[in-house]
Amino acid sequence: MKGLLLRLSSLDSDAESAVRVIGFFDALMTDRAELTTLLRSTAALAECPVGVDAPGRGLVLRADPSGTIDLEGPPADADLREYADARFWLARSGAALPLDEMVLERFALAGSLLLDRTVSNLPAVGDPALVELVVSATAGIAERSRALHLLGITPTSTLRVAVSSQAPAGRVISGPVGDHVVSLWTDTDVKPAAEVRTGVGPVVPAIRAADSWRDACTAYRLTSPEAPVVRADELGGLLVVVERLRPEDIAASPDVAALDRIAAESGGEDLLAILRAFAVTDSVRKAAALVFRHHSTVAYRLEQAESMLGFSFGNANGRFRLQLALTMRALGSSAWQDS
Repeated sequence: MKGLLLRLSSLDSDAESAVRVIGFFDALMTDRAELTTLLRSTAALAECPVGVDAPGRGLVLRADPSGTIDLEGPPADADLREYADARFWLARSGAALPLDEMVLERFALAGSLLLDRTVSNLPAVGDPALVELVVSATAGIAERSRALHLLGITPTSTLRVAVSSQAPAGRVISGPVGDHVVSLWTDTDVKPAAEVRTGVGPVVPAIRAADSWRDACTAYRLTSPEAPVVRADELGGLLVVVERLRPEDIAASPDVAALDRIAAESGGEDLLAILRAFAVTDSVRKAAALVFRHHSTVAYRLEQAESMLGFSFGNANGRFRLQLALTMRALGSSAWQDS
């Protein structure tokens, strides 16, 4: 540090300001800042975009002064510093400031150390924990980008996330998360096995896999033996409603309470299966085929359910009310919540 201070004193730029720049980056390193924190802090200090370009490690990140981080490389006119297999850059639209060189030098030095730390703290290639990291809502963009790279997925490509009760067939990237299996479908035309309970999330940029995972979790909670595969894309506004329902809202529903009473009676689970089949088919005969019952038996059981619930299924409002009640009960009784 003493030699550095002597060198700074000979600079035309303000030496005291240069020392403050050094102190700024030293403080970040002392606080064990993450790579994304370094990027945001440097962009705010320089008041221009900065970034790290290490495609061989799966990290191409850019930060702007507002704190936004995205997946962009350096512009053609950016100032660059290289450390090993990474390039660090600063891109000012106007004339360079006297301390830009110092900022870039210290940014690159700190960034190279944090880049090694980010890489060393991640699971290795082939570790199923990489899938969990990709969909984790708490993972940073640098960690998620690196994990995608190790899985052979370009962070800017698109994918769907699916949550299922067992591993999918075929060559699909998947891994256990809790008691379930999470799959990353880079071929977004997802065709899960019809008999396997599966919630399918929407197509998103791979770096935003956590968003697809969240919706896939919600879709999974709506699956049933009668409708084992639920796609978030097909839920429309229902997805918004479902994700905002609180446990106390579900508990306050008289229709859910009536379904609970049905379930508690002898043959109640059988009647609930008939109700779910009717709700997804909107047809007595189709529902009967789905639950392997005679259609006259299903019609009689539906009449019983109408009496117990206190409303008719013979009109659009009644069928919607039944579907909503079944949906709310499925959410309330789901033992697994997405995280």
